[in-house]
Amino acid sequence: MKKITFLIFILTASFGFSQNLITNGDFESGTAGWSGNALNVVTEGENSYNAANVVAAGNPWDVNLSYVFPMNTAGTAYKLTFQAFSDTNRTMIAGIGLNEGPFTSMTQTINLTATPQTFELTLISNFANANSRIIFDMGAAIGFVGIDDVMLEIVTTTCNNGIQDGDETGVDCGGTCPPCLVLPTTAAPTPPNRPAADVVSIFSDAYTNIGFDNFDAGWCGGAATTLVMIEGNNTLQKNPGVVCHGIDFQTNRQNLTEFTHIHFDFYITDTDLTGDVFNVKLVNFNGGNAESSALEVNINGGTTPQLVANQWVSVDVPITALGGVVAGSLARNDVAQIGITTAMVDNVWYDNIYLHKNTLSVSNFETAKIKMYPNPATTNFTIEAQDLVSSINVYNVLGQEVIKNNPNNNQATVDISSLQVGVYVVKATINGAVSTSRIIKQ
Repeated sequence: MKKITFLIFILTASFGFSQNLITNGDFESGTAGWSGNALNVVTEGENSYNAANVVAAGNPWDVNLSYVFPMNTAGTAYKLTFQAFSDTNRTMIAGIGLNEGPFTSMTQTINLTATPQTFELTLISNFANANSRIIFDMGAAIGFVGIDDVMLEIVTTTCNNGIQDGDETGVDCGGTCPPCLVLPTTAAPTPPNRPAADVVSIFSDAYTNIGFDNFDAGWCGGAATTLVMIEGNNTLQKNPGVVCHGIDFQTNRQNLTEFTHIHFDFYITDTDLTGDVFNVKLVNFNGGNAESSALEVNINGGTTPQLVANQWVSVDVPITALGGVVAGSLARNDVAQIGITTAMVDNVWYDNIYLHKNTLSVSNFETAKIKMYPNPATTNFTIEAQDLVSSINVYNVLGQEVIKNNPNNNQATVDISSLQVGVYVVKATINGAVSTSRIIKQ
């Protein structure tokens, strides 16, 4: 473990007079309220903090620290503030979520260094449950992690029938509350299984992403996005007041001439779509050191596909000819940057940004060879396939197998009545290949 006595004076900074919703965020009462296999409260001098040491990298949740606190209203915005540091440059996941299945959460990935930093995360609960918690998942990377001065506050308002809940009691705002934020309740659709050589992925959990010089270049005055977790899926959430997102990979330029389609998924909650646009721009350098031309895909309220509020919109369009939503130049022999413009859009999440050759792997059965119904399901769902289904495995959002079935038939019904309400991953092995889908348990 790293010796940190000389850093104690930094860790004793005060948070002022804000109201902390938890009672032992400074660990001065030892382990009270805290749990997890990373719980290890130490005291040096007059300061107590949690000291964990990750010796083997694995799943983020393999090494975890939690504080159980009731979060009973979905849509409430919390500010989670804490100090953290490491003995190396590494990441950690922090946020809020359920302390029981389906373990819904809203989290962010943060970067730790040897210098103690104060982190402030604004997280909007997409769940409502008395058995909720503050989350610190640190198992994905090795190294020491110190955590101190954890604070949870309600920082924004939610509306319900004219009642504005700005504190723990609520204030009547006379029906003049601002519009309530409607959050994505499901993750973006899972991309199909494509051959690796037929995909160039910019941002997606389904494929291997390319390397970047700067994933968030601050072209429009600041960091454009915050990485959040929705149903266990990494998703980009637009930061307030920033209208574009610049992604730079000049040292890893891409010849995308043979790639015929561009794909991205987005979710907006704006009530007025007038003037809203979601634009993705491929910046081509053509062998030079600056933009030579650009290929743009423009989605607005009048295009096909078009902006639609409160649902995931999947855009998958050919880029082999100009017209429709495709504008600018088709040149893509030397793409060095990607720009994403969200003009006039207040609240937007996006995911699965990639280009492909419109070919599917033989292991992708979602389009024709497999049917799964009903979805959502309450007690059971059925899988039908053209070939033999040898196994069906169901996993929760933590990656834990909760159901295993070996039907050895072309059709199988899976009983999910014992599962908690939530989203699960279904992996069906069909003729030796694996199809992956999501199922919603109601």
